[in-house]
Amino acid sequence: MKKYLLFTGLFALIAIQASCQSSNKKNKEREAVAQETQEPVEVKSDDGYERAYFASGCFWCVEAIYESVKGVKESISGYSGGHTENPTYDSSNTGLTGHAEAVEIIYDDSVVSFSTLVDVYFGSQNITQVNGQGPDHGSQYRSIIFYQNEEQKQIIDSKIAEIEEVLGEGKVAAQVLPFQKFWIGEGYHQDFEKNNPTHPYIIGVSIPRLLRFQNKFPELIKEENDH
Repeated sequence: MKKYLLFTGLFALIAIQASCQSSNKKNKEREAVAQETQEPVEVKSDDGYERAYFASGCFWCVEAIYESVKGVKESISGYSGGHTENPTYDSSNTGLTGHAEAVEIIYDDSVVSFSTLVDVYFGSQNITQVNGQGPDHGSQYRSIIFYQNEEQKQIIDSKIAEIEEVLGEGKVAAQVLPFQKFWIGEGYHQDFEKNNPTHPYIIGVSIPRLLRFQNKFPELIKEENDH
C-alpha cells in the first residue's frame, strides 16, 4: 500500500511539473506573439545622436564590439524584450522576466548608418545559435534585433533574406521585435571589458569575439585617436 501511495504521489508530481512546463511554454508563446504585434516605440534624438537596440548574447561582449565601431559614441548595457518592470541581472538570469541582455547604441548617423549597425550585429555573432551565444545559454542570451519604425524593419528583413538565401530559410535565429523599452543595467556592467581586462570571461570569450569581429570588418574600426 505504501509503495502504491508513493508511486501515485510521484506520478502526480510528474504530472504537475509537466502541466507547469506546458503552461509556461504556452505563456511564452503568447508573450512572443504579443510582442511581435506591438507598435514600435521610436526614440527621438535630443542630443544629435540616434539610438539603436540589439541583443546578442552577453552584453559585455556586445558593448565592446559596438564601441569599437566608427561613429558610435557609446554603448550601454541593459535589458530589453521582456514583460516585467525594472529587470535586474539576477531576475533576468532566471529566464522568467522575458528580458534579454541588450545594448543601447548611441551613434552619429552621419558617420555610421543603422544599416551598417545591423551588418555589425550579424557579423559579430553565431547567426544560427538559438537562445545563446558561445558558452552562454538561455533565453536571457537570445539574439533580438529591435526596430523603431518600418524603415528599420525593412532593412533588417532585407538583410535576413540575403543571409538565408545563402544559409537556408529559417537559419537566422535572431528575433525581430518592435522596440518598446530599454532598461539600463547595473553600474558594474558598464564598460565591463574595458574595466576588467583580466577577468577570465573577458580573456576567454569577450576579447576573442571582439578580435574576430575587428579582423572581419577592419574598415569599420575606430582609429586610436577616435576613442
